[in-house]
Amino acid sequence: MTNDTGAADEYRGLNATLSSVLVRVAEDDWNNDSPCTGWKAVDVLRHLISTQRTFLNERGIPLNEELRVDNDPVAAWSQHSAWVQDLLQDPKVSDKEYEGYFGTAKVGESMLRFYGFDMVVHRWDIARAAGFDDDFSREEMNMLEGAIAGFGESLYSKGICEPALDVPDTTDRQTLILAKLGRHADFSH
Repeated sequence: MTNDTGAADEYRGLNATLSSVLVRVAEDDWNNDSPCTGWKAVDVLRHLISTQRTFLNERGIPLNEELRVDNDPVAAWSQHSAWVQDLLQDPKVSDKEYEGYFGTAKVGESMLRFYGFDMVVHRWDIARAAGFDDDFSREEMNMLEGAIAGFGESLYSKGICEPALDVPDTTDRQTLILAKLGRHADFSH
């Protein structure tokens, strides 16, 4: 992927969908348990921000100011995602190559493949923690299934996803995907 294929535009789309969930979370609901064991909704958002920042910094990209997620989670995400969006607009950032876990990759490509994956999955986690449903689009389900297959067993490494859950093959597609991610589709905070 190069900047010509629109890493910035794809990130913008992922961010718009995630942000539409974040603005629905009531102030008190940020402290609800999430489907991620041991994490509150605010912890999930903090994870999204910190992992993206760490990834970019490890690729030699200077960081902007540290964000205070607990004070105003939505504002922190808005500031962070605008910063990432600006970075991805620059082909020197988006097309920058590095050696990663799966071989040679580009920053923009990784922001979409792994961190975009994270944005979709954790959007669902935050919605469920806040007590409302969030459905994946057909395109998101295609992306998630492809990523799950591509990550293989490394998806279940410590700190990534819980082991896959057993569900009947007749289960709807989103529930099957969530089960592969170690999540119960009926999670309620």
